[in-house]
Amino acid sequence: MSRLASAVTLITTDGPAGRRGMAATAVTSITDAPPNLLVCVNKSARSNAMIKQNGAFAVNVLSEQQEELLGAFSGKSETDPFCEPDLWSSLETSAPILSDTLASLDCALDQIINIGTHSLFVGHVVAVRIGAAGRGLVHFDRAFWGVGGR
Repeated sequence: MSRLASAVTLITTDGPAGRRGMAATAVTSITDAPPNLLVCVNKSARSNAMIKQNGAFAVNVLSEQQEELLGAFSGKSETDPFCEPDLWSSLETSAPILSDTLASLDCALDQIINIGTHSLFVGHVVAVRIGAAGRGLVHFDRAFWGVGGR
């Protein structure tokens, strides 16, 4: 699967279970009417239980310039990735929306499908913020690459 290029996103959630974020490449659009997204999260990840309890998540689509943020969400950094409030906001749900992303999609959790080691979260898109055009960040062959843009 390392040879399958995938967009890099930050999946964030906030609510009664607390605030959490994780990097993810297993994200896809399901339908446009109604707008729904699919996000795959390992059942052993803390984010999995928190998304279930909070009932909402956001998909923040990263640009090439945001690669350095990934360390803060990988558990390899001791810095709280949400410590800079100027970088974060919210839309309809309480899920954190990162400023300056290519796009952020705020989702209400609609369905959970459990398959093997992962939960497939289906989210109904309740709000969207489109950022400035730029080069998207993808993961391919175990490395990060910038693609597209102007």
